[in-house]
Amino acid sequence: MTDNRRTLALLTFAVTLAGVAHAGTAKTPWHDARQMIVVTTAGWNVDHGTLRTFERAGDGWREVRAAVPVTVGKNGAGWGLGLNAPQTDAGGPVKREGDNRSPAGVFRIGDSFGYAASVDTAMPYLALNATEYCVDVSGAKHYNRIVDASVVGAAAVKGSTEPMRRDLHAHGDQRYRMGFVIEQNPANVPQAGSCIFAHLWKSPSDATAGCTAMTPAVMQSLLAWLKPEDHPVFVLLPQGEYERLRTAWQLPAIAATDAAR
Repeated sequence: MTDNRRTLALLTFAVTLAGVAHAGTAKTPWHDARQMIVVTTAGWNVDHGTLRTFERAGDGWREVRAAVPVTVGKNGAGWGLGLNAPQTDAGGPVKREGDNRSPAGVFRIGDSFGYAASVDTAMPYLALNATEYCVDVSGAKHYNRIVDASVVGAAAVKGSTEPMRRDLHAHGDQRYRMGFVIEQNPANVPQAGSCIFAHLWKSPSDATAGCTAMTPAVMQSLLAWLKPEDHPVFVLLPQGEYERLRTAWQLPAIAATDAAR
């Protein structure tokens, strides 16, 4: 090899390394997050998982609570619409309205809500009343939004199956007594899924219609911990996808045995 060719090869190699290094440190859309809730499941069609909580520690993450069990969609999970780029070419199901799957991906955490006038949280809180619904009718003007029928009109929530005061509309149901919004489908794309929350579970063996459910004690601790100024995000992924994406998405390391509980 001539000196010129050797020099060109070395320069090409250096540029390639620089590109790889840059790609490894590229900012994600959630680079500002300093709190992260991570739910992992053993596979796409599994209806339960493990929840862990992390806080930003320098360039990485540190776990701040013990892992706890949660339930997810009755049919498992499917790729949702959140902060991450669409993963529809990566394999696995895609979240659709009414499919009983929890959305997989990275999502902002939105407002908290509950039946009480107030709760112990720094997050914006919506004290629910009897006329509030989350509209799950695809194509409706208020699709994927919590609205008050006394404000938007009864016709605007017609057909919705998500009254937020389930204790008043669903025989005393307590699942929405405390919870928070997982911002799946923020652009309200028709048929892409709606009304995704973290909320209380009915029991450890009762899966959800697409939300993530947990004990009251776990929910109380999460609401007290979450801070809007820390731009918290919610991550839900099957374990295999979590490991595939962990470096590129700059997610915390999780032992496989813990993630598949």
